[in-house]
Amino acid sequence: MNKLAFFSTALVAVLFASCGNNNPAPVTGSDTTVNPATAAAVLPDTAAFHDIVDGQPTALFILKGKGQATAAITNYGARLVSLLVPDKKGVLTDVVLGYDSVGKYIHQPDTYFGAIVGRYGNRIAKAKFKLNGKTYTLATNDGPNHLHGGKKGFDAVVWTGHQLNDHAVELTYQSKDGEEGYPGNLTVKVTYTLTDSNALVVNYYATTDKATVLNITNHSYFNLNGQGSGTINNHTLMINADQYTPVDSTLIPTGKIEPVAGTPLDFRQPMYIGARVNDTANPQIKYGKGYDHNFVLNRAKGDTIIGGGNLAHAVTVQGDHSDIVLNVYTDQPGVQFYGGNFLKGTNPLKAGKRDDYRSAFCLETQRFPDSPNEPSFPTTELKPGETFQSTTIFQFSTK
Repeated sequence: MNKLAFFSTALVAVLFASCGNNNPAPVTGSDTTVNPATAAAVLPDTAAFHDIVDGQPTALFILKGKGQATAAITNYGARLVSLLVPDKKGVLTDVVLGYDSVGKYIHQPDTYFGAIVGRYGNRIAKAKFKLNGKTYTLATNDGPNHLHGGKKGFDAVVWTGHQLNDHAVELTYQSKDGEEGYPGNLTVKVTYTLTDSNALVVNYYATTDKATVLNITNHSYFNLNGQGSGTINNHTLMINADQYTPVDSTLIPTGKIEPVAGTPLDFRQPMYIGARVNDTANPQIKYGKGYDHNFVLNRAKGDTIIGGGNLAHAVTVQGDHSDIVLNVYTDQPGVQFYGGNFLKGTNPLKAGKRDDYRSAFCLETQRFPDSPNEPSFPTTELKPGETFQSTTIFQFSTK
């Protein structure tokens, strides 16, 4: 067993040893119907991803390690289409929401499933920011604000894909100066690697020829019981964060950093996702219609060093039926936890499943939302001569 696998197994045992004592009873209600997967999941047909979009060819890349996990990545939006991992019985379970053809990613209402989003993942207030004395105006595609890179962000373009070997793929994209209102010619590279211990490692690299802002992340929607299997409200969640960034009614940070203690956003101990999700007496839950918040991750002097980088343990989630456990490690200062509050069951997923209300969660490792307009937040500026580098690991195991 390698260092990462050993650390993950030990961590899961510690975190969830007392879950039954800390959690209330499982959540019930009209939004919590559970239909756990019983048959082994399969990958989509690669032929359904062979197309020409904006004059560029699209494809599906399959990743395999020596473990049981398998991943499928398309160069349309550099997105994770499928991720098959074994559940407690060894049955392969597809834990990410997605479509079975590239055409559906283009034409269905939700375009972010599994995608790399940018240039700026998350929101920028009033679609404007100032950099080096100049004001830049972006698209307003989320009420009065800018979201996930604009009307045609990184999720809606064809990347150049190159399969490095059986377990890794590299995707690159050249974002031109002025694209979606952002300054600078930006070169972005993302590599997905599937390890022998059932971990998906996502590495990000970027350079620019003009000062710009960058907040790039992966926007996978997870359900650890299997995509389309019902609610995630009874998944158990731990977020390693003492603080979060509260938002206003348009989900823009107020600029403050406040403690999670005494709020429904306190996941420092394992808790059912749905235990307090309807506590609309709390304005943060009311504004987000549930959870859609940036958590300020704790970073301790003794953070585990994985793969040579300073990656902190950020999140642990466990599926209530599958006992699949997801541990997330990242070098980023924040993570956006989104609980699927805006899913409506209108998108036809793989294997005939639907994206029902609160049937998936997102864990977007990131700088903070609206950082270009909040000088006290971690900077998102990237200058010429600098190289942005970041790593996030999604490690899967069973309890």
